[in-house]
Formats: sequence, C-alpha cells, structure tokens
Amino acid sequence: MNSMTGFARIRGHSEGQEDTCSWTWELKSVNGKGLDIRCRTASGFECLEQPVRERVKSRLHRGNVSVTLTIDWGRAENNVRINRRMLAGYLSLLPEIKKSMPELAPPSIDGLLALRGVIETTADGEPPEETCRALDEALLADLDAAVISLSAMRAGEGKHLAGVLLSQLEHMERLLGEVKVLATLQPAAMKKRLKAQVAELLEATPALPEERLAQEAALLLIKSDIREELDRLDAHVATARGLLGEDDGAIGRKFDFLCQEFSRETNTLCSKSPDVEMTRLGLNLKSIIDQLREQVQNIE
Repeated sequence: MNSMTGFARIRGHSEGQEDTCSWTWELKSVNGKGLDIRCRTASGFECLEQPVRERVKSRLHRGNVSVTLTIDWGRAENNVRINRRMLAGYLSLLPEIKKSMPELAPPSIDGLLALRGVIETTADGEPPEETCRALDEALLADLDAAVISLSAMRAGEGKHLAGVLLSQLEHMERLLGEVKVLATLQPAAMKKRLKAQVAELLEATPALPEERLAQEAALLLIKSDIREELDRLDAHVATARGLLGEDDGAIGRKFDFLCQEFSRETNTLCSKSPDVEMTRLGLNLKSIIDQLREQVQNIE
C-alpha cells in the first residue's frame, strides 16, 4: 500500500564538464482524486515534458505530482555583441523625435546601449547534436532515479498507514463485538419493556384487540433487528483486511467506497438502537470510521 505524499530531489552534472552544466530534479506529490502531473522544465528543455509524464505514469497511479527541472550552466563563457540592425533602427528614429520634441537633449552612448535588444549575450556556439542528445539522456536517467526515490518514500509512508488502518479496524471489531453482546440481550429487555407498555395501554384502552397488540409488538421487533447491519459490517471489515493484503498498491478508491458503506450501515444501526448503550457504541463506531476515512484519503 502506498501513500500519495512524498518528495524527492536528485542533483546531477554533465560528465567531465562539472563547471559547465549541472541540474536538479525536484518531485513533490500530494493527495489527489486522480493522477495530475504538473511539469516545469528549464528554458530550452520543454521537449522533455512528454517523457517526464510517461515516466511518472509508469510508477504512480494517483496524486498531484509536481516535477521541476532547473539547469545551472555554471561558468560557461558568454560573448557580448551589439545588434547593429537594432541600433540602426533606433538611430533612424532620432531625426523624427528631434523634430517633434526639439527641447530634448541628444541621446548619450550609454542610453543607446541600454535600449532593449541593442546588447546581446550569446553562448560560445551551439553544442553539437550528440552533446544535446547525451545531455537529455543523462537528465532522463536522473529523472528515473528521482521517480524511484519518490515512489519508495510513498511506499514507506504507505506501510506506516497500513499499520494505522489495521489498528482502527481492530478497534472497530472490538466495538462490533460489544454491540453483538448487547444485541443478544435486547430481546429479553424488549419483551419486558413491551409487557409493561402493553399493560399500561390496556388500562387506558381495554377494548384494544389482542391481535393488534401482537402485530405492533412484531413490528417493533422487526424495526429494531440489527443482525443484517452487523453481518454487513463484519463483511466490510473482512473486505478491508483483504484490501490491505493486496499486491496492487492502488487501493485508495476501493477503500474510500468501503468507508462510505461503513458509515451507511452504522447510521442504520444507530437509527434502530433501542437503548442509550447501543447508541453510545454506534456513535463510537462512527467516530472510528471518520478517523479511518481521514487516513484513507492519503492512500494511493
């Protein structure tokens, strides 16, 4: 069983050119209804977005995953040059500007050089295609390592969550055991209570037929019978234990649906409760189920 929260960071550099290119992959994962991958790569590496998504999908099934690639070119030498075409374009506008605004001072050299696009910074030539391909392969290899690290962290947290869920299921089973013991005592207690109520009713309305009284008593017994709810709750607990033992780590959706069924059966049990003690146990069950569901929201 895997959690949906995790973090991984991998740093790397180009072989033999540590001072030229280094990079960092950073992966974050939080809860989500499905698998939502958000990829942010360094400028010039947008072509890696599709391979990134494919690699993440190959290992993760659910969660909001953020993938960030940053590139540091280190001490790479840069060339500075003047874009003469851009500068000539600005200079050609000066007569028109001077004519419309004669009071302006003539432009300075530093002012012209500060205009956008006049000064350009370029790297020492484009790297050869083989170098770019090797760099992409190195980046994706480190991405694979980062995805494995993220998956391992999610699995480790999932193992811890499995222990928490098992503890909550055991607590539910103990409460269900108390409910079952109490349910076995209910017919006798209900019979005693009905006798008293019938006696009181007969005193108030002596003409009430015995058949009608028997029908009303039978209806009360049927309405307060919780055996079906207890059987279904037992089945749900067994199913939950089975899910925790599955090899497929993506059980979050199934478990979430199971929690809804837990809540529905417990609500029915509380509505049929004939006394305060049964209601107390039912409310305790609802509390455990809510805690269980909170933890299940973190499961992949």
